[in-house]
Amino acid sequence: MSAPLYQIVCPECTQANRVPADKPAAMAKCGVCGAKLYRAKPIMVSGADFKVHIAKTKIPVVVDFWAAWCGPCKAMDPVFKQVAAELEPAVRFLKVNTDEEQKLAGDYAIRGIPTLILFKNGRENARVSGAMAAGPLKAWIAKST
Repeated sequence: MSAPLYQIVCPECTQANRVPADKPAAMAKCGVCGAKLYRAKPIMVSGADFKVHIAKTKIPVVVDFWAAWCGPCKAMDPVFKQVAAELEPAVRFLKVNTDEEQKLAGDYAIRGIPTLILFKNGRENARVSGAMAAGPLKAWIAKST
């Protein structure tokens, strides 16, 4: 019997990759472009790439909707990076710039930033707005997955 697989999208070429659950995920590389599938940091995505990551990634995905001019977003950025480094590869972390992706922000009714949305199996599972420290962020992710 073969090991169970999970699916993760490459941060470089956005191709879906199946990764054996019994192999070290931190070492996994894309079967198409050879890029590392995990970098222990958030991935900046466009609207099109966002849709691919959400639809095809079969682990929880936390998305930070933010803007460069936003003070709380700037305060949240190092926390989001820290938590990504700690929780990957169990959770994928994405960042969406709401100024550059206004349609996507509208599609998800982003009214305040930063707003974090946790997706599971392609669907929104939880949402929270406002900056937070690492401990509360990890607790929110654990509760929401």
